[in-house]
Amino acid sequence: MTTLLILMLERVGILLIVVFLLSRMRSFRKIIDNEHGMKERLLLIAVFGTFGILSNYTGIEIRGGEVSTQVWQTDVAFDSALANTRVLGVVLGGLLGGPLVGLGAGLIAGAHRMALGGFTAAACGVSTLLAGIVAGLIGKRFQVNDKHTPWRAVAIGIVMECTQMGIIVLAARPYEAALTLVKVIAVPMILINGFGTLLFMLIVQSILQEEERTRALQTHKALYIADQTLPFFRQGLNAHSCREVAAIILKWTNAAAISITNRHQVLAHVGAGADHHMPMQRLATQLTKNVLEQGRLLKARSRDEIQCAHESCALQAAIVLPLQVHGKTVGTLKLYFTNPGQMDQVEQELAEGLGKLFSTQLELAEAELQSKLLKDAEIKALQAQVHPHFLFNAINTISVLCRTDSEKARELLLQLSVFFRSNLQGARQMLIPLHKELEHVEAYVSLVQARFPDKYEIRMDIEPSTEKVLIPPFTLQPLVENAVRHAFSKPKDKRIGQVTVRAFKQDDQMVLVTEDNGSGIDRGLLDLVGKQTVDSAEGTGTALYNIRKRIEEIYGEAACFQVESERGAGTKIVIRLPLHHNQWGDQHVEGLYRG
Repeated sequence: MTTLLILMLERVGILLIVVFLLSRMRSFRKIIDNEHGMKERLLLIAVFGTFGILSNYTGIEIRGGEVSTQVWQTDVAFDSALANTRVLGVVLGGLLGGPLVGLGAGLIAGAHRMALGGFTAAACGVSTLLAGIVAGLIGKRFQVNDKHTPWRAVAIGIVMECTQMGIIVLAARPYEAALTLVKVIAVPMILINGFGTLLFMLIVQSILQEEERTRALQTHKALYIADQTLPFFRQGLNAHSCREVAAIILKWTNAAAISITNRHQVLAHVGAGADHHMPMQRLATQLTKNVLEQGRLLKARSRDEIQCAHESCALQAAIVLPLQVHGKTVGTLKLYFTNPGQMDQVEQELAEGLGKLFSTQLELAEAELQSKLLKDAEIKALQAQVHPHFLFNAINTISVLCRTDSEKARELLLQLSVFFRSNLQGARQMLIPLHKELEHVEAYVSLVQARFPDKYEIRMDIEPSTEKVLIPPFTLQPLVENAVRHAFSKPKDKRIGQVTVRAFKQDDQMVLVTEDNGSGIDRGLLDLVGKQTVDSAEGTGTALYNIRKRIEEIYGEAACFQVESERGAGTKIVIRLPLHHNQWGDQHVEGLYRG
């Protein structure tokens, strides 16, 4: 029994070496990974049927209870039998491939065993077929990647081997020879087949785990690349963003070159062939045009398929993917290789994942653009709510001065032009330098003081370093106007109205302060001012609401708008804006999908 055990261990070792070599083949790994179409099932039948044949050929001949050491069995004497690992391959085929594979592998291995002869040939053939069918039926619900699977497979293999021993005793004749044979081979075959099943299932699970790790690494790489490229794809498909994206993809893939196009021209090409694959050229290859038309991935496996006219071009293969926004193909992503062998399945799957992620990023960029345009429209509408009747008051004042002080009237006309020029510029721009806003304030103050001489005093305390800092237009002028119109509106109040405007830097913020010594705001209205329009004798608070609304739309939580006031003691409004604000800018809006 010991000799037989050692010999069978050698035989199962040979089969496991074959299994290990097969596990390195991608086609075998693919069918093991539960991808079982008819083609894969037929391949599994062939593989595990061949295992059965090899087991028969490498079996150990038993005659009269004696063990033969012959290495290769091509013919078994009538009074002899074989101890082998045939059932191992058939059972594993059924567990992995289901009933069809179990039946097919059982037929091949069983028929071959019957062809070799021996007094147990028929019994072994029947038991092999039965083992394949039963294992296949069990395999329909068999979870290969479960942690308990190897031991369950061992148990099934042992049961099938025990069943074979029972069939041999019941069906093989003479009965005494069959019983003697079973006593000799039962324990070694059960142990070795169980051990072989365990090792085989561990190899299969190792294949699956390796595939899972590969997918996880690919997913991680794709997500990392997507994260690195997101800031650039938010800018849309343009030459600058695509050049940065191509450089990132080239660094993290095995491609020799990366190219990105829109529907009309190459936006970026980085890597091999960059000396003649120049950005901003029109699309030259039919392959790219086909991808744009068909909206699906296409591959080129030769230089002729790439269709590069340059004689010394090193690019020999390519994967071209569509970049889509809302189902419409807006461009392509191309991965080039200098060796067609580098364009394997792993690179193709990574490229497909990147294509989908990049398409999603472009859709998000378009949605972000639409949101920004909507906010721009809202802000323009708010800016348009500046009081237009001020124009008529200013014209009336200038009209009177034309008869009494023509030079003063001329100066006021110039200030009026500055005032309305600032209005027009502010309606077209999101941000302007602080000194432009101060010009707006000074023009307004000049017109008001001409109408009400010696009634208002405006003080400016501006830190020089703040004059070029960008702020939203109509930020200070409406506050000064609000103070003039409402803070000093009581007829009996003979005080000179004082309004102070200050601007300075504090940490990473620009601080704008407008303060007056007017009548102040009732405590009951103070919490509402700036957050909504109010109904009061002094006004509606529309100016404060507009300013706060625009600041929130542009800066979000990075800005702050505060109103401090006490009845009879004046009002102080403090605005804090970030010095460094991430603006897309007009250039981005115009070039989102422009090459």
